[in-house]
This record gives sequence, structure tokens and C-alpha cells, in this order.
Amino acid sequence: MFATLYLPNFYLQAAMRHQPKLRSQPVALIDTAQSKVSIIQLNELAEKAGVRQGMTPSQALARCLQVVIRTRERGQENVIDDILLQHAFTLSPFVEATAAGVCTVQFTDNRNLAAKLSRIVANLAQCEITTQAGIASSPDVSFLAAHLARPVLQIDEPKEFLAPLPIETLAIA
Repeated sequence: MFATLYLPNFYLQAAMRHQPKLRSQPVALIDTAQSKVSIIQLNELAEKAGVRQGMTPSQALARCLQVVIRTRERGQENVIDDILLQHAFTLSPFVEATAAGVCTVQFTDNRNLAAKLSRIVANLAQCEITTQAGIASSPDVSFLAAHLARPVLQIDEPKEFLAPLPIETLAIA
């Protein structure tokens, strides 16, 4: 069995982690290292206000004057990735840093996986890190499950899980 630990809006989480006041405001994130600076991630409040990924900061402010524009915090991203991996290694010695804010764990002992992952999700929440976890018989299915988890989703029948998913779901992979 495999589990994927996924941090939604990873870059935005890193930029906002130690600023709890921002959680009640619309926030959009830019990457100043890009040649054309645009919104790369945003929170739900910004999205509801009409801000969209790919907009320039001035376009975002034109849609919502209250939107807070933040820049990526690469140092915090590294710290959060390290914290994620440390927690993942408490589950199994077989851990892969799959992508920024994503790691995959392979289990040799399949007992109580949902409970184990729920504990990790709770521990990461105490570190002010929002996590979703998916459990499945393959890494790809666990990855998709993690994106849909609230906060932990175990898939015992992959065909039944995958069949009703819209094709757009595969765009996250």
C-alpha cells in the first residue's frame, strides 16, 4: 500500500504560515523570479472575489482592492518540505519526496493506515501546515486520492474510485 501526503496550495501555505491575520483576508501569491510576474496561487477568499491564477498583481487588485499580494518564501518552502518528510519517515522508511509539498510513502505493514495518517495530518496541523492524505494500492491512485481527501481518504477499490472521476481530475497529476 502507498500513501501520499499532499499540502494544498503549498507555496501559499509557506508564505502565510506565520501570519495568521492573513487567513481571514483574500491573498494571492506571485513568483518574482518569473519573467512575467503573475498570480501562481491564491486562497479561497481571493478566488471568491474574482482573482484568478495567471492574473498580474494589478489585475488582481482591480478585481479586489483588499487582496494581499505576497511573494514566494523559498526558505519557508524548504522548512515545510523538511517537516513533511520528517513526519512521513515516522510512518515508514520508504519515503519519496515526490514534488514540492508532496511525498509518497510505501508501507510494509498495512494495519490502521487511515489512523496513522490521521495522526500525521493532526501533527502537521499543530505546525500550522494543512495536509491531505490518500491511501491506495498504487502511488498514482494515492496521489489522486490525496487531492480529493478531506483530510484522509483510503481507496480500497481503485477501479470504483477512478471510474466516475471527470477527465479534468487527471490534470492535477
